Amino acid sequence: MTIPSHVIRVNVPMRWSDMDAYGHINNVEILRMLEEARILAFGPPGGTGAPGTEPPIALFNSVPANTQSLISEHRVKYLAPLEYRNIPASVDIWVSSVKAASLSISYLVSDPVMGVPCVKAETVLAFVDGVSGRLLRVSEEQRELIRPWAGESVFG
Repeated sequence: MTIPSHVIRVNVPMRWSDMDAYGHINNVEILRMLEEARILAFGPPGGTGAPGTEPPIALFNSVPANTQSLISEHRVKYLAPLEYRNIPASVDIWVSSVKAASLSISYLVSDPVMGVPCVKAETVLAFVDGVSGRLLRVSEEQRELIRPWAGESVFG
C-alpha cells in the first residue's frame, strides 16, 4: 500500500504488558502508543530528555524555552482489536488542522502483519507558556514546518 505524501509512518512497539485479558492492546495503552507516535514524528518537547535522532518534523524540539506542548483533547475510535505481537504496530500520523493557538494531529494505527486499520484517533494540542500559563499562537515558522504534512482529519 502506498503511503500518501503528507503521512509520516512510524513503528511503535507493543509491550507484553500492554495486553489486556482479552489478548489485545488495552485502550489506555493505545493512548500511550499515540504519544510515542507523536514523539517519533515530531520530536520530544524542548528541554526534555537527552539528545537522540532527529524526527521527520522537528516541531516539538524547536519550540522556545519554557514552552509546553499540552494535550487539550483526544478522540479515539476503535475499528478492530489490535492483537499483541512482538513487532511494532504501524502508525500513520499527520497534521489535520492548524488554528490560531492549536493544532490537530490525526493517527491511523494498523496491525503490522495484516495491515488492518485498528484505531483511528485525533489529538488537539496547544503550546503554552510554562511560566505564565498563557496559550501561545502557532507561529508562521511552525505553520511552514508542518505544511507538507497537512491532510484531512482521520474522522473526515
